Amino acid sequence: MANIKFNATLSSTCSIYIVNKVEDLPVDLLNEKESGFVSSKLKKDFEFASLNRYDSGLVVLKAKDEISYQNKEKVRKLGAKITDLINSTKSRVIEIKDLSKGEIYAISLAEGMALANYQFLKYFKDADKKKNGLSEINIVSKTIETQKVEELIAGVEANAWAKDLVNEPLSFLTATELANQIVEKTTPVGVKVEVLDQMKIETLKMGGLLAVNKGSLDPATFTILEWKPENARNSKPVVLVGKGIVYDTGGLSLKPTGNSMDFMKSDMGGAAAMAGAIYAAAKAKIPVHVIGLIPATDNRPSGNAYAPGDVVKMHNGLNVEVLNTDAEGRMVLADALSYAKKYNPELVIDAATLTGAAVAALGSEASAIMGTASESVMDDLRTAGTNTYERVVEFPFFDEYDEYVKSDIADLKNIGGPKAGTITAGKFLEHFTDFPWVHTDIAPTAWSTASKGYISKGATASGVRLFFDFLINYKA
Repeated sequence: MANIKFNATLSSTCSIYIVNKVEDLPVDLLNEKESGFVSSKLKKDFEFASLNRYDSGLVVLKAKDEISYQNKEKVRKLGAKITDLINSTKSRVIEIKDLSKGEIYAISLAEGMALANYQFLKYFKDADKKKNGLSEINIVSKTIETQKVEELIAGVEANAWAKDLVNEPLSFLTATELANQIVEKTTPVGVKVEVLDQMKIETLKMGGLLAVNKGSLDPATFTILEWKPENARNSKPVVLVGKGIVYDTGGLSLKPTGNSMDFMKSDMGGAAAMAGAIYAAAKAKIPVHVIGLIPATDNRPSGNAYAPGDVVKMHNGLNVEVLNTDAEGRMVLADALSYAKKYNPELVIDAATLTGAAVAALGSEASAIMGTASESVMDDLRTAGTNTYERVVEFPFFDEYDEYVKSDIADLKNIGGPKAGTITAGKFLEHFTDFPWVHTDIAPTAWSTASKGYISKGATASGVRLFFDFLINYKA
């Protein structure tokens, strides 16, 4: 990831000008031949022209007057293309000068470039050779608010960290190591972190988390984060809950390897999203009291693993009939949601790579939301989704779906059958809440099999920018 700076005075090897029309460029910037070339290239909005001068590079990007979330997304995607161009020319430092209406696009362009420049090179012997040249992005402006740039910096840094976490294999990122990484990253920015060990989890009788952990040789963890600024807008906290299944084989209900188990290190994408959002909020000093809950373990089929047919007593006392051990995410989330009650929360939001049904319904274009929060909260999440282009779609949550998760021998069963799988997973979780709550299924968006614009192949850090934007604009 490239570092982003503001009002920098460093000499850059490449300058990027954003304009609404070519005539907006400084009169002495281009000679006659260059001006003709740029004009010929920029016939339409959202195109760019590049000039490779002897001692520097120059890029001119033409944007539309009208500011909309769609147009900001077009600029982010152009940022990815420009990043490829800059890395191909080995440029290290660039500066962005936005001469367009309102200077809004400078933020979008820098964001797209920084996100596109992400690499995960830890396990390459020749990582230095593979590393992108672009290392610094300077935004030059007299009118952009400093806070907006600080939020941009916090968001892209949190996004890169979350991607690193999800891209790490289980051989490194056990549940214990996930907790260690969260402590190491978030404590320096003022987040208070407590890690509950296996003995404490047992004392709290978190039956769902303990059941999933039975097949593992490694202990479970339950990590609690808290960002509580003195000027918080909310008197009661917002609680963010993230599924932390660091690897999911499906347990005894074993997954097929091809196109499934081979990327199941990403099953802690919800944990990465929530930890990343809280890190960003603290780094940017967002005045919202936020608590994060991260239940973590791997799900394996050992001789002592929990089995289909088992009945598990959960943290809130409900008994759950297990009919599929691959429906483990809702088991650990349920205990965390139940635990959230102790904070008397104003709102609880969970995020999880929970169901293949969500992928079937939405492809890779959006995440699913549902729950009991007010319509204004749902609207605010949709707005955050359009702002960041991490879009969300609200699924129905009718009472009739409760029938799908009723068990013949216990209070609940952990799967609802072949229909409405995303919704019935949410309905299962609802039984562990008595507060305004939103369930977010990020299974469609947490992992990408190919690079798409500024979205990297592999981990996408889906949810980090979405929930960070929601917190920035949160109204208590």
